Amino acid sequence: MTEPTPASPQAIEALRDEGPEAPPRSQWADVWRQFLRHKGAVLGGGFLIFVTLAVLFGPYIWTLDPQQLDIRNKDVRPIYTVLWNGDATVSWAHPFGTDNLGRDQLAQMIAGGRASLAVGWAAMVLSVLIGTAIGVAAGFFRRLDGPLMRLTDLFLSLPILPLLLVAVTLFRQPLRANFGPEGGMFILIVTVIAITSWMPTARIVRGDVLALKEREFVLAARSIGTTSWKIILRHLLPNVLSPIMVSATLGLATAIITESALSFLGVGFPSDFPTWGKMLADAVPRMVDFPERVMLPGIAISLTVLSVNYLGDGLRDALDPRIRGR
Repeated sequence: MTEPTPASPQAIEALRDEGPEAPPRSQWADVWRQFLRHKGAVLGGGFLIFVTLAVLFGPYIWTLDPQQLDIRNKDVRPIYTVLWNGDATVSWAHPFGTDNLGRDQLAQMIAGGRASLAVGWAAMVLSVLIGTAIGVAAGFFRRLDGPLMRLTDLFLSLPILPLLLVAVTLFRQPLRANFGPEGGMFILIVTVIAITSWMPTARIVRGDVLALKEREFVLAARSIGTTSWKIILRHLLPNVLSPIMVSATLGLATAIITESALSFLGVGFPSDFPTWGKMLADAVPRMVDFPERVMLPGIAISLTVLSVNYLGDGLRDALDPRIRGR
């Protein structure tokens, strides 16, 4: 029996690594890298951050009262209208112009954006909490799956806009009496939007939980006596975080559009309280003479919703492990 010949020095050198191995990358670093590849999501996230900071800190920079009436300076056009109309009445004190009552449009845009985004964020958080709770309960507890999913189907079959109008009509006066005109309508609109928009989140979470609860790590946790609530909190919720985040971004866009529609129909906040939808409703009667009064809040709503949709699209791609490595 012959002994094996020793490997030559050249073969040993060929097997050696040419350099040190790169340190392992974390999951969130891969998520962030994939998110940065989606240019629309980056632009959308940047615009959403800009709008949020503008409505939060704008009143400290532009200190005009959005509800202050100045009849002597009514119907002032925006500064940019002088580019095609040299006879337009403009003023640097009101760069976005004023309405027919002399209220500053820039101040109203900031205040209206604060109200619309506040309603959107609050309604989105509440709807995601409701949808996640119902989805997890339906997916994990078999005896609750049938009743909760039938309840979800019931809410999905309801006509949302008429239901919103009926709820606002029924509960507007009691909430105004208890929490004030603005506070009562804020609570009512947020609650109504959340109650009518949790269903997609619940169905998405339920489907993921149904698949996850049969995985090996969940079965191992059950075998050592882990309680159901600990399994949900430690194993299931972290693994359904990505669809919840995507659903949250889309829910924010839906909430902003719904609030704007209610304000446009005149069943939202009080008439003297500015929101983007209320600005649209007030500008419609004179939109032929002053089209910028419709364009400014309309563009703000459209760009905000578009940025949120792009942000959700980018988060979906970044959080999906099947796409992340591409």
